[in-house]
Amino acid sequence: MSEIVAGPEGISQGVRRLTAGFLVAFPTETVYGLGADALRADAVQRVFDLKGRPSNNPLIVHVSDAAMAKRVVLEWTEQASKLAREFWPGPLTLVLPKAGSVPDIVTGNGSTVAVRCPEHPVALALIESFGNPIVGPSANPSGYISPTIPEHVRDAFDSDDLIVLDGGHCRAGIESTVLDLSSATPTILRPGVIGAHRISEALGVHVQMSTHQTDDEETRSPGLIGAHYQPRTAARLVSTPALQTAPSHAALIAWSIAAHPKGGELIRVPAQVGPYAQAIYRALHEADGAAGTEIWIEEPPTAQDDDERAIAAALDERLRRATHA
Repeated sequence: MSEIVAGPEGISQGVRRLTAGFLVAFPTETVYGLGADALRADAVQRVFDLKGRPSNNPLIVHVSDAAMAKRVVLEWTEQASKLAREFWPGPLTLVLPKAGSVPDIVTGNGSTVAVRCPEHPVALALIESFGNPIVGPSANPSGYISPTIPEHVRDAFDSDDLIVLDGGHCRAGIESTVLDLSSATPTILRPGVIGAHRISEALGVHVQMSTHQTDDEETRSPGLIGAHYQPRTAARLVSTPALQTAPSHAALIAWSIAAHPKGGELIRVPAQVGPYAQAIYRALHEADGAAGTEIWIEEPPTAQDDDERAIAAALDERLRRATHA
């Protein structure tokens, strides 16, 4: 089982492991990532092997600042500069043409690379101390629920050959917004906490949402192909009124009720969109470990403004994939 470590000694251990080409799980403000030296193909291969991740599913490269980002992209554009000044460190990933220094395995053999600067002191200390960019897909078996506390990572892998840097509970709770800057119109490939309206304001141009890509298209973002965010227990997304029909064998994840109507397991989540997003993966992990034979998830509460609507859109995408909807 993986070991959870913390503090300066944990960072030092992490740097030693990254330098040797091995893996380190680390916290970000979104979810915990599975880190490896982004410039070493053999190290990145260990990430794919441990996760069981499809080789055509690209990874996000994590950097400590824009200067480090420029080392992995072919051209750092004015749009990238504006967005980095506005949103980095933070949950926004930028997709740009990749530099030759980035191994093809990182990008799924694609021509672009996804890069971001995480807003977490432990992640930044690890990257800065290591001195190189690191990949950081979610630190869980491919397709399973993303981890938002170190125990999720520890319990997900049998391997003793992994350490987990303890950074507490992830603040945002869902993965970053991924924005493609490699074509004429900035395009959100994966929704996240930062919405199109905020990006458009920062750039002064229209930002569009992508349509679902087909299998023969180059994959520019993680999280677009295959199963994602799914508990091992069958799960469904239900309306608030439907909760009253839940059977006792269904574990409920809900914000509007104080008790399971049939006496079964109830996992409460907050009744506001942002806190709901922070809590949902942790609740899914808890429900997956409960005695129920299925999971019912109450739809998120109604968004009240543009920022909440952006989060709600990201939640909708995650929950529909988690529930096979």
